[in-house]
Amino acid sequence: MRTTALARIEVGVMIERRKARSAWADFLWRPVSVFIGSPSAAPWTPLGMEAEPVLFYAGGVAIELHRTETSNYRDNLASGAPALWVVLRPTASEPQYELVAVTADPAEGEGLTDAGNNLVEQVPMPPYIAEMVGQFVAEHHIDRPFVKRRRDGQMRPGSERENEQ
Repeated sequence: MRTTALARIEVGVMIERRKARSAWADFLWRPVSVFIGSPSAAPWTPLGMEAEPVLFYAGGVAIELHRTETSNYRDNLASGAPALWVVLRPTASEPQYELVAVTADPAEGEGLTDAGNNLVEQVPMPPYIAEMVGQFVAEHHIDRPFVKRRRDGQMRPGSERENEQ
């Protein structure tokens, strides 16, 4: 797939599975952390089955950084609690979810929550990823003044100007 990303950060994702206290679901799944790189473990490898909840290495994916989103990255970093958004899509077989994306853009993270059954969770951004995103913003951010769009002169039916004539 072709991308316009100027930088990519390869990350691995840890997922937690807890027993559900529900008649409708056996387990609850939740992304809990993101780390740089990817281990030699296969995706969906359980890490310690002896305790509840069970952690899984869900797989690897790249955080893509785009020049046009530097304002969003900067706002995320300045929030005091920078975050990443992890997107999981339900599957019809095992494993129950597939890892779709990880993003540092709050607007993209929010937009991905509208995609039906996807599970989108916010996790803390590790300091070393925050540093990489901060370097990207410092290198590529351009302050653009807000420009209010002017109307093209056409008025809606029933507006004051139309009634004056």
